[in-house]
Amino acid sequence: MPILETDRLLIRRFKLSDLNDFYEYAKDPAVGPNAGWDYHRTKDESLFILHKFSKSNDIWAIELKENSKVIGSIGLHRDKKRDNKSAKMMGYVMNAKYWGQGYATEASKRLVRYAFDVLKMDIVSAYHYPHNERSKGVIIKCGFSYEGALRSTTVTYDGRVYDELCYSITKEEYLNGLAEDRS
Repeated sequence: MPILETDRLLIRRFKLSDLNDFYEYAKDPAVGPNAGWDYHRTKDESLFILHKFSKSNDIWAIELKENSKVIGSIGLHRDKKRDNKSAKMMGYVMNAKYWGQGYATEASKRLVRYAFDVLKMDIVSAYHYPHNERSKGVIIKCGFSYEGALRSTTVTYDGRVYDELCYSITKEEYLNGLAEDRS
């Protein structure tokens, strides 16, 4: 798993030493439920998840370069809704203290670049629940196109059933966007 870099961020493998920063945002009831998981009630719960993340090849820590603080996570996973080996699904979560500062967009754009330039994917998707307008904003800023709603598609940790709003960007759209950025 490579370390990815942006102007303000390092996107890297999680380490067990990230526990305090990880728990800081994972325990926030405003964070996890927007991504479909229950907030963490103890550091031990976070440590259990962090062990898995530290061994994962598709979940990265989002670290601020200025102070080495982990402020979120981002993942590039097999898209279970597409029968295409050249498709990935991107997901992210951010410490609420850092919402609205462009970090999720910055990390997401870098991960999309990695998906197309290094992994040679054909398409990257992103999904959000209808009530998560912040996530929608990140997805749109990254150049994804709205595909539609998958109705009653996800049952979350608390038994609620949600629609998922689906977006994607193809390699061709990504490359066209790069060409437009250079003109």
